[in-house]
Order: sequence, then C-alpha cells, then structure tokens
Amino acid sequence: MGDGHNASTSLTARLSDLGYAAGWAAVRYAPEAVARSAFDGAAGLVGRRRGGPDQLRRNLSRVLGVAPADVPDDLVAAAVRSYARYWCEAFRLPAQDLADTAATVTVPAADRAHLDAALARGKGVILALPHTGNWDMAGVWLVQNYGRFATVAERLEPESLFTRFVGYRESLGFEIFPLSGGEQPPFGLLAERLRDNGIICLLGERDLARHGVPVSFFGEKTRMPAGSARLAIETGAALLPVHHWFTEPPTSRIFCGAPIDVSGGVEAATQALADVFAHNIAAHPQDWHMLQPLWEADWSVARRARIEVGDDGTTGPGREESPR
Repeated sequence: MGDGHNASTSLTARLSDLGYAAGWAAVRYAPEAVARSAFDGAAGLVGRRRGGPDQLRRNLSRVLGVAPADVPDDLVAAAVRSYARYWCEAFRLPAQDLADTAATVTVPAADRAHLDAALARGKGVILALPHTGNWDMAGVWLVQNYGRFATVAERLEPESLFTRFVGYRESLGFEIFPLSGGEQPPFGLLAERLRDNGIICLLGERDLARHGVPVSFFGEKTRMPAGSARLAIETGAALLPVHHWFTEPPTSRIFCGAPIDVSGGVEAATQALADVFAHNIAAHPQDWHMLQPLWEADWSVARRARIEVGDDGTTGPGREESPR
C-alpha cells in the first residue's frame, strides 16, 4: 500500500513538472493580449465557481475583519485573477526583454531613496516582502536597476521541477540558494552576500523552515520566518519591507519602506515587519496570493503536532504542508 502511495505521489509530481513545462512552452511566445485574456478568463471561472477557493476566502476575511461569508465575491474573483496574472507573467518573463519589462514597474523616488540610503551604509540590504503581486517581476526591476541579488528557493518535488524553477529565476539574474538540501545552509551564504554589501530578497509571511516566531497578524496568531531579522541583527544589514502590487496591465508598483528597527530582537523585529505587511496587504488585498492555511486557527492537526514537537523530538515551529 505504501508503494502505491509513493507511486501516486511520484506520478502527481511528474505531472506537475510536465504541466509547468507545457505552460512555459505554450504561453512564453503567445501574443500578450491572447495570453492575458486566456488566463483572465480561466481565473474568472475559478474565482466565481462555488464562491471561489475556500482558503483564499478565509484568509481574505482576516484582512477585511469580517466572516468568510461576508467577503465580497468580487474581491475573491479579483484575487484569483491577480494570481492568474502572476502565472501568466511568470511563464512569459523568460522570453521578454527584461530592461523593457523592468520599465513597466514604478517605484516612487522616496521609496527608492530608502534603498539607496541603506546601500550607502555599506552593510548590505535585506528586502522582505509577502506573496503579493509578482515577486519575480519585482526581482527583475531590482536586477535591472541594482544588479544581481540573492534569494532562497523552496525545494520542490520532483527535483526536475525544482531545477526548472531555479533555472527560470537564474535566467532573470537572481542568485538562488536552496532552502534545504544544498551544499551549505542558506543562512551563512546570505550573510556572506550582506557582508559584501549585497542585496538579498526574502519572502516573509510564510514559515517554511521550522525557525519561525509567533506574531499577531491582522489580530490573529501565526508564525513568520525569523531569517530576515536574524540576518539583520547578525550582519548589521538594513531590513526594508517591500510590497509589490498590480496596476493596469502590464504595469505594477513597488513600495520600499524605511528600515525596520531590529534593536529589540528577533521577535520584535519580525512583528514590526508583520505590521507593515498587514498595512500594505489591507491596501491591496486582491493582490495577496495566499491560498494556503496561514493562521493557527486554520492549521491541521498534523501541522500542530509538528510545531509542538519537531521531527527530531524537540519543540519548534513547523513547515508548511504543501509547497507554493
């Protein structure tokens, strides 16, 4: 029975890889209007069918401060369309002129000044952002304007899918370190880049690596990654909150805030980061692509058990149940 389950899991993973490969091949060279229309149309059907994805609705209910049933159907549909736009753009990015693509992203002068001032300190910069808009597009803008940056990639299954995603992001100019299974843990490598006054980018509202800290997010308990704050404290790098959201296709905007104060320690800095995330997500809820359980109240029994007792028998925060 176990072999059958493993075979089924392997087949599902392989089909996922083939699906992504087909997406990149089919969408990459399609006319932009055709590709966007197809993704938008499919997303419209998914977003309206049976009220849209249930977990997305539950997550948005926290943002709005209402019961899930009271989340407007139009907002759920818009969020699904936004998520589809992310994938459409992701499939098309490798075939685009990246300089032209970066020019579609607007960053206010005051926000860019935060990044410039942080780099002028000479101790590196950590850009932390939630799963909003198109973080790959934001990365393209960063590469075209500031050069290469480093980030971490969650290891996906099968390995061919992970390799495909790493290759995709490296083709955009990103330096990728695997979250797990690499020759060295990513923390030390990221710290090296910061000590060379480099830039690193980390997605910051999902705890993937058992090192998260408790925070209050939209008034409810969850855990968020501690890596950004730990790196800032250890290296002296500036920790800047970032947000990316969509405007009229193909344009988008980036917010880059003032440095987070890390003098109060990891937990206080992570909570401060969560507060900025919450403020920006509330301003652009349709572009927050969180379709998985995030808050403790939504965690499965298995996840709660992993958090209470880690795989090695020690206490600690758990991993996400399924990769994004």
